[in-house]
Amino acid sequence: MSKTILLIEDNASDEKLTLLAFKNCGVSNEVLVERDGAAALDYLFASGPHSARDVNALPAVVLLDLNLPKIAGLDVLRRIRADERTRLLPVVVLTSSKEDEDIVRSFTLGANAYVRKPVDFTEFVTAARTLGLFWLLLNESLATKPIP
Repeated sequence: MSKTILLIEDNASDEKLTLLAFKNCGVSNEVLVERDGAAALDYLFASGPHSARDVNALPAVVLLDLNLPKIAGLDVLRRIRADERTRLLPVVVLTSSKEDEDIVRSFTLGANAYVRKPVDFTEFVTAARTLGLFWLLLNESLATKPIP
């Protein structure tokens, strides 16, 4: 598994803020950005414009917004968990939604974490640092481990 981060985010301002926050806190991993649910699934499953990509080269973690065009974030999560190749891929819902229903549905569908996007930039940098440290350095992922 690579140390690439897949950011699925349709809001250009939130995308720039996330990338800047990672840069400011020293996360130097490559961040791939897909701006809608369909494009994200094409990337993950090496289809459409990503058909030449190695389907086995999965990102280290997926940061998933819920409010996406074409295919909603929860439906992207459902598809990720339904496929044997990606069912163990770490997925962090990174969203501005404060709805309890979104939190419950995210975890029910298999999200590994649910993080609300902080409005304040300093808080956002702290959240990005924490996400980067945990998911890229500390977490032992099952996605590449053989299941007995």
